[in-house]
Amino acid sequence: MKKIKWLVLSFSIIIVLGLLGYAAVLFGGALVVDKEDLTLDATTTIETSDGKVIGKLYEENRIPVSIEKIPDHVQEAFVAIEDRRFFDHQGVDFRSVVRAIVEDIVAGAKVEGASTITMQLAKNLFLHNDKTWMRKTKEVVAAIHLERELSKKKILELYLNEIYFGQGVYGVEAASQFYFSKPVEDLTIAEGALLAGMAKGPNGYSPIDHPDKAVARRNLVLQVMHDTGKITDAAHKKARQTSLGLKLNETKPNPWADGYIDLVLEELQEEHDLSIDEMKRGGYRIIVNMDKEAQQTAYKLFRQDSFFPGNTEGVQGAFVLMEKTSGKIAAAIAGRDYQLGDLNHVTVKRQPGSAMKPIAVYGPAMMKEMYQPYSLIPDQKMEIDHYTATNYDDQYAGAVSIYDALVASKNAPAVWLLDQIGISYAKDYLEKMHLNIKDDGLAIALGGLSKGLTPLQMAESFRAFASGGKVIESTSINRIYNREQEVIFKANPKENKVFSPQVAWNMTEMLTQVVERGTGNAGEYGKALAGKTGSTQHPYVKGEYKDAWFVGYTPEYVSALWMGYDTSDKNHYLTAGSSYPTRLTKAILTELDKTKNLAASFTKPEKVNDLPEPIELPENINLQSELAFGGFSLFKGRLEWSSAADNRVVYHIYREQEGIDKRIGEVKGKSEFFIGSVNVFNPSSYYVVPYNPLTKVEGKKSNTVRLAL
Repeated sequence: MKKIKWLVLSFSIIIVLGLLGYAAVLFGGALVVDKEDLTLDATTTIETSDGKVIGKLYEENRIPVSIEKIPDHVQEAFVAIEDRRFFDHQGVDFRSVVRAIVEDIVAGAKVEGASTITMQLAKNLFLHNDKTWMRKTKEVVAAIHLERELSKKKILELYLNEIYFGQGVYGVEAASQFYFSKPVEDLTIAEGALLAGMAKGPNGYSPIDHPDKAVARRNLVLQVMHDTGKITDAAHKKARQTSLGLKLNETKPNPWADGYIDLVLEELQEEHDLSIDEMKRGGYRIIVNMDKEAQQTAYKLFRQDSFFPGNTEGVQGAFVLMEKTSGKIAAAIAGRDYQLGDLNHVTVKRQPGSAMKPIAVYGPAMMKEMYQPYSLIPDQKMEIDHYTATNYDDQYAGAVSIYDALVASKNAPAVWLLDQIGISYAKDYLEKMHLNIKDDGLAIALGGLSKGLTPLQMAESFRAFASGGKVIESTSINRIYNREQEVIFKANPKENKVFSPQVAWNMTEMLTQVVERGTGNAGEYGKALAGKTGSTQHPYVKGEYKDAWFVGYTPEYVSALWMGYDTSDKNHYLTAGSSYPTRLTKAILTELDKTKNLAASFTKPEKVNDLPEPIELPENINLQSELAFGGFSLFKGRLEWSSAADNRVVYHIYREQEGIDKRIGEVKGKSEFFIGSVNVFNPSSYYVVPYNPLTKVEGKKSNTVRLAL
């Protein structure tokens, strides 16, 4: 009975210990396994609309692929060489474990071995290459847990996606694309065996660094596959005779795209709350709006020093090109020789100078009926509320039309007009263009802002004139796909009306003249272009420049280009102003025109009136007179003068008399006038004055003539 009691007690202890061990395995595995780690890090790609990858973000360069897309022979190659009993065990191959323990005892140290595919997966996912004696125990309990929770196919899928293949590449899909430039589903038996052979040591069996070892290891894999009946004799023989067949798809740096990519990353964080860390792990596909040709063209021209005037090296610049209709950012140059992580000048605020006048003064003013393109406004040096407005050349006409003030970029008229329409009124329009500035002074008219505006903001605001009065938020991102290839974002920017179509068209007509004969006439471009220049005086070097701008648009694009130094001190200044960004913009457009055939003219919208061209009044009118018989008083008179080429000029005919001279008639587009009755015994004197019907202003009068015998 005593022996029976001990047997029962021993058996009970064994059962309890077994239950405790089983519970330890069950609960221990759950403690080791972190379900979040079952979602593998995946590479985020940044692609153009035609599928060209221009950038990647990753912690581990991995492209997850489902087990269904991995060919059977590839799966079998890994199973054959790494764990041929994979489909028979429950996570741990106890025969291999016993063998490994014996080898450890014989060796007197811990050696590798006995790890199943499931155990390798557990080690790589949860144990981070822990080499302690407890690591093997943790592998075992984690492997058993995985086998209870996941199917064999899912475990194999995770393993094939997790494994490292050297060269910074993880997973069979990324490895296939890197080493053979094709997806895993197109791998041959020999290629699949080569990748399987690298699993044991991707660096030691690298086909790039150690091709002979790689071939030998591949052939070993093929032999095991043949021995286990996974491939036929013929397939085995053919595969062994195959060369490595590498076709490396190494990622080449794209410095021309870095500025655009930086803009994309900023948009991802600010608009979509996707951090860089999330991008490096999330496996997103970001489809961007970049026009590769436009981006490369701008990048190439930005590298030419001749376009950047400075007293020393280091002149910086930024350029953004936006599709007029959609708001898509076609190109973005963040700086010269820009690298990811540098200062992105596309989003850095700078003082815009006179490029501010259309959006802050003339556009808002023309929304009032009393201010139209040919309305006359003062052009004289003046002080308003302790702010002195002077023209850059210190030349004044007394009065000038809004049209001419804009084309010549006069400062004094712009400041006067801003004062008339009111700063708060002007800022209301700026806010509609998403330009929220804190400044409240008249310096706004000349772009004298405390913080400035970015090239991207300037391009967005000028879009209002290019698109019938509507602004649109620009976007560098077209679509975002998650790792399941589901669309989680598709761009649909909304327009916001700012100006009337008539005001927008009038501004386009005027800004076209700025380019053709005004401050924007530097450089050569033979197609339609409207725009405005801007420059700011250097704070420390008299007569030199701090910022230089050209903001403009074609029928297809809106652009903004800025130049200047990052540091504005007495040792860094531009030696020329806005003519240089104007030239560079035109050079970029000229190159694009060679392949895109840009429009030669702007198309006037429906229900919008043409803006007449300005009228140039003749300066020196040579008036002549003659008498002829006829009329009530026997004689009649004829006045004849030299006329302007523009037949829209109206001529007022005056007769001198005591007090105020009397206007006796007018003619339009003619150079003669008949006086029906002339008293030769009391002759009178006459003169002609040209009149501009657009500005409603008379010009210089002609010489005076007398009608006498």
